[in-house]
Amino acid sequence: MTAFWTKIRPKFWKAPIDLLDKGQNGSYYRRIWQVVVVGIATVSLLPLIAMTLMNINQYQNALKAEIIFPVARLVSNTKRTLAHFLNERKAALTFIAQDPALHCCLSDQQRLNRIFRRLKSSYGGFADLGVIDSHGLQRAYVGPYDLKGKNYHEQAWFREVMIKGVYISDVFFGFRQIPHFVIAVKYEHDDGDFYILRATIDTDRFTSLIRSLDVRPFSDAFLINAQGILQTPSRFHGGILEKINIPVPQGSVKTEVQEIRDHSGEPIIMGHAYIEGSPFIFMVIKYEKELMKNVGRLRKDLIVFLGMSVALILLVVLGAATHLVNRIYEADLKRTAALHQIEHTNKMASIGRLAAGVAHEINNPLAIINEKGGLLKDLLLLSENFPERDKLVGLVDSIISSVDRCSTITHRLLGFARHIDVRSETIDLGHLIQEVLGFIGKEAEYRNIAVSTHVPDDIPLIQSDRGRLQQIFLNVINNAFAAVDDGGKIDILLEYKAPDKVLVTVRDNGHGIPPENLETIFEPFFSTKGEQGTGLGLSITYGLVQKLGGQISVESEVNKGTSFTIILPVKS
Repeated sequence: MTAFWTKIRPKFWKAPIDLLDKGQNGSYYRRIWQVVVVGIATVSLLPLIAMTLMNINQYQNALKAEIIFPVARLVSNTKRTLAHFLNERKAALTFIAQDPALHCCLSDQQRLNRIFRRLKSSYGGFADLGVIDSHGLQRAYVGPYDLKGKNYHEQAWFREVMIKGVYISDVFFGFRQIPHFVIAVKYEHDDGDFYILRATIDTDRFTSLIRSLDVRPFSDAFLINAQGILQTPSRFHGGILEKINIPVPQGSVKTEVQEIRDHSGEPIIMGHAYIEGSPFIFMVIKYEKELMKNVGRLRKDLIVFLGMSVALILLVVLGAATHLVNRIYEADLKRTAALHQIEHTNKMASIGRLAAGVAHEINNPLAIINEKGGLLKDLLLLSENFPERDKLVGLVDSIISSVDRCSTITHRLLGFARHIDVRSETIDLGHLIQEVLGFIGKEAEYRNIAVSTHVPDDIPLIQSDRGRLQQIFLNVINNAFAAVDDGGKIDILLEYKAPDKVLVTVRDNGHGIPPENLETIFEPFFSTKGEQGTGLGLSITYGLVQKLGGQISVESEVNKGTSFTIILPVKS
C-alpha cells in the first residue's frame, strides 16, 4: 500500500520548504487541494443529491395520488351501489305498506305470504316479513319462526320508526345465528292510526357485493357501524360483528380518503363513506407498505445511480484538483527561482541607485573645487613674481585634472544608472508597475510594508517611453517607502479617464507633508528628508512626466499620508 501511495502521491504532497518562500511547504498545498476538492465536490454534489431526493419525493407523491384517486372512486361507486340496494328494498316495503287493502287484512296470512314470495322473487335477500300494529303487536308474520303475536312496543327500533317513519338496523345474528338486518317502514292512516311493515334482510347480498370488488391482496373492503363493529367480514380486521382495531372515521356527507396508522403503527390509506339513511359505513383499506414497493425499487435504483455519479464526480474532482495544485506548485517553483534571480538583479539595481546618489552628491563639491582651482590658477598666472609660481601652478593643474577625472567617473555612474536611449513603445502600465515593485519588493517584506495594486480591466495599453516611466514610478514609490514606518501601507491605483488619459495614484499612510512645503516639493534641491535627501528625485520626476505629456500632483495631510497622482496620455 505504501509503495502504491508513493507512486500516485502528488508532487506537492511533500514539497520542500527550503525551495519556497513564506513557509509554503507541503501542508500549504495540501490545504489548497482540500479546499478545492471540498468546494468543487460540494457545488457539484449538492444539486445532484437535492434533485435525487426531490425526484423520489415527487414520484412518491404522484404514486400516492394515483392510489388515492382509485380508492375514492371505488368507495364512491360502492357507496352508491349499497345505497341503491337499501333504497330499492325500502321503496318496495313503502309501496306495499301504502296498499289500503293491507290495513283491512292485517291478519290475512295468505295475502302476506303472497306478498313475501313476490318480494323474494323480485329482489331477493328477504328472510321474513311481518305487520305490526300501533301497539307494537305483530299481527301477521311470514318467516321461519313463530313470531305472530310478539310485542315490540318497548323496543328501541319501534320507537324510532314511530318518530322517523323508517328504520334500518345494524347487522345482528338473531335466532338463526345468521347475520342479517331489519328494514321497517311506517304507514299512517287518516284517522291517526298506523302500522309498521318490518322485513329481515340477509347480509349475503352485501357480502357478495363487497367481495366482488376489485381489491388487491394487500387491500380490504368492509362495512362497519358507528361503533366500529364489522357488518361484513374483513380480510385483515376480523369477522362479522367484531370490533375493528382502527379509529372510526368522523361522519361526512361525501367520500373521504386519508392516511392514518393502524394499531401496529403501519401506515395505511383509508377511504370511507357514510351510506345515507343507514347505520352503515363503507370502508376500503390499502397498506402503503405494499403499495410503495415501486417507490422502494425506484429509490434503490436512484441511490445506486447517485452513488455511481458521486464516485465519478469525486474521481474527476480529485484528478482536476490534483492537476491544478500540481500546476500551482510547479509555477511557485519557477516563481521562486525567478525571485532569486530578481533578488540578485535588485542588488545590482540598488548599487546603481546608490551610485547615482553618490554621483549627485559628489558632483556639487567637485564643481566647487574645480571652480576654486581655476580661480587659484588665474591668480597665480597674474603675478609673475609670486614665489614658486610654477610649482604651485603645477599643483593646481594636478587638482583640476583630478576633478575632471572624478567628474568623468560620476558621469559614467550616472550614465550607467539612467536609461539613456529614448523610444516610444506599447506599454502595459499594470505590468510595468509590477516590474518596478519587483525591484523593491524585498524591502517591503523586510519592513513588513503592505503594498497593494488595483488595475481595472478597462486600463488601455499606452504609447510611451518605458525607461522614463520606470524612473518616474521608481522615484515616487521610493518616496512612499521613505515616508512610511515599518508595517505601513502603500496603495497603487490605476484609473482610465476616457478618452485618452490614465491616472496612476500612489497613496501611503506615512508622515505626510506640511502644507507649507506642498508648493515647493517639485523644486530642485528641495528635500523633506534632511541630510538623507538630495532634493532632485521629485524634480527629475516632474520633468520626466512633463516630457511624456503628462501631469503630476500631490495631496498630503500630516500624520495621515500622502497621495501622488500621475496623469499620463494614452499616446505620448
